[in-house]
Amino acid sequence: MIIEAVAQSADGKETPLTPLISDTRMQIPLPQALEGKGGHLTLKISWHYTIPGEWGGRTAFSQNQDGEVYEIAQFYPRMAVYDDQRGWDTAPYLGQEFYLDYGNFDYSVTVPKGFLVAGSGVLTNPDTVLSAQEKARLAQAATSESRIMIRTPEDVQAIVHQPQTETQTWQFHMANTRDIAFVASPALLWDAARLNLPPLEGSDAKNPAPRLAMSVYPAESAGATKWDRSTEYVKHAIEYFSGKWFPYPWPNAVNVGGHGAAMEYPGIVFDGKDDAGAELFWVTTHELGHGWFPMIVGSNERRNAFMDESFNTFIDVYASDHFNHGEFAPKHDVEFAPQTGHPADDIVPVLKDQDAPVLMTPADLISEKYRHSVTYFKGAYGLQLLREQILGADRFDRAFQHYIALWAFRHPTPSDFFRVMESEAGEDLSWFWRGWYFKNWGPDYRLKSVSYVNGNPVQGARVQVENKGWLPLPVVLALTWMDGSSARLTIPTETWSQRNTVTLQIPGKLAIRSAVLDPDHMIPDLNRLDNSFTVKLTAAHPAVPSAAPTPTVQGAPVP
Repeated sequence: MIIEAVAQSADGKETPLTPLISDTRMQIPLPQALEGKGGHLTLKISWHYTIPGEWGGRTAFSQNQDGEVYEIAQFYPRMAVYDDQRGWDTAPYLGQEFYLDYGNFDYSVTVPKGFLVAGSGVLTNPDTVLSAQEKARLAQAATSESRIMIRTPEDVQAIVHQPQTETQTWQFHMANTRDIAFVASPALLWDAARLNLPPLEGSDAKNPAPRLAMSVYPAESAGATKWDRSTEYVKHAIEYFSGKWFPYPWPNAVNVGGHGAAMEYPGIVFDGKDDAGAELFWVTTHELGHGWFPMIVGSNERRNAFMDESFNTFIDVYASDHFNHGEFAPKHDVEFAPQTGHPADDIVPVLKDQDAPVLMTPADLISEKYRHSVTYFKGAYGLQLLREQILGADRFDRAFQHYIALWAFRHPTPSDFFRVMESEAGEDLSWFWRGWYFKNWGPDYRLKSVSYVNGNPVQGARVQVENKGWLPLPVVLALTWMDGSSARLTIPTETWSQRNTVTLQIPGKLAIRSAVLDPDHMIPDLNRLDNSFTVKLTAAHPAVPSAAPTPTVQGAPVP
């Protein structure tokens, strides 16, 4: 990007200003300080941006069988955030993410006639750039639960075989957003379906256009297990996240089948034209989930990457369970439970890795080796532990929904998140924040012994459990008696406040056949080899004791 000129505009006059440019940062010294309490000024920045080629980090150009596709993002000067943490947040751009503030965007894209432009927000001049047939099809899509083709393969062929010398300008509006992006191409198919969401209010209410889930992709990406289903996935993600966590605040949602950046922007995401099956569902859901983190909840992803990547991955897990009766469940990809699909087992190597960074490590200091395993997976699984093992779904969901609503279009820090979750859930979680976010601690429980009161099963059993780890997650103990009956109990976190070993008194009249800690692998126990005992009576004694001499009990650990 080249900055050509900067000026302050007031009363119809422009005053040239001299910017101070340092790497990717620009300061603009003002003739006088901006007044507080509603003061405002207008800056005019002249600049140009050269598309960097096939892959520009976040912007991409690709050649498809019917023509070129331009995915344009991060292409204009952006205002740094001024917050109550650092004043101006001046972290330079290092090829990763931005920390951005909110505003209203009106932008226009001029392209050769026949090009399709899909962008963040709502198209405000459809009568100028769309054909009568395309407008009619959009009207049909506005009432359709399944996709309607807006631009068909036949339409694309007619366009690409009729070169144009004229241009068209597509105009878009998006309110209360931190960014915009767009794609332009003559080669893209276009389909759409309705979003079952209420009409927009506020500054976007002036746009009466229906709210749509849309996909644009090249003809070679079409197929029953490929991009033919993209809009189905878009529709599900937006509607599910809106109903579960917070209403989607923008007009439309667009999925682009392009170079494969797997990159998110408000209202539009760039995915891979070759994506298919579960991978297409997962990447679509994940990139659209970023609409909530960090697009709605404006956390600083330049510094605290887990606050958008892991929060988003967490909500994706439940979206996978919810979609079409679990068609693509459980989520099992590079972002979550990548080895076996069982997060409690797959996270253990990360917890044991002495070189693995903690979640609170600044984003720029986390190497690519650990980006997915720590920032995405560990962070998301931590929230799943919090929801399913510590707080329970009801308390967690209420607290998490309140966090999103409280910090929507604002800039929370990790401490803000920790405080809201504790306050709304009514639970001191300091031990969990410390162990999971500031350390890479894990639980490690040992089933130490099984014995009987006075050596007699009729009088009850004693089960001794040892805590060898540093993260005292609640743990389930499953017991099975000799007649096949069974019971479970949960050993809570508070058990370990002042001790590392506990003896549990278990009532019963039979000998215990087996005792197992965490039988369903719900927590990341660092060593499962000592979690179980098989308890057998000697052959000389029956399974059901009587008043006869007490049977001898033998215990043996099983892996």
